[in-house]
Amino acid sequence: MSFDLKSISKKYFETFSNKDIDGLADMFADEVCLQDWEIVAIGKTAVLLANENIFSSVDTIQVSPTSLYCEGNAIVAELKICVDKKTNLLVVDIIEFNEDGKITAIRAYKGN
Repeated sequence: MSFDLKSISKKYFETFSNKDIDGLADMFADEVCLQDWEIVAIGKTAVLLANENIFSSVDTIQVSPTSLYCEGNAIVAELKICVDKKTNLLVVDIIEFNEDGKITAIRAYKGN
């Protein structure tokens, strides 16, 4: 794979933090799937809708990667997520990419 997956991942977290649905749509493969501790969404339309629901439920969301690990076509990211400038979450994302550098899967796990 000839893409810089760490750079793409950082752009994804920035785009997510900006609540930029169109930007996310450009980053997702058609077959993208999302799974976290509350959501399972399969397909680009469903994943974008899930993101829109997250964005509408908060005033602000800031995703800050603290560590990124690359292995093959995947990134493991340790994240601090600040919601509405008060709630801090520790999350690990596993993000998989296709040969075009598009995101095909996001699995998110929340810490305590």
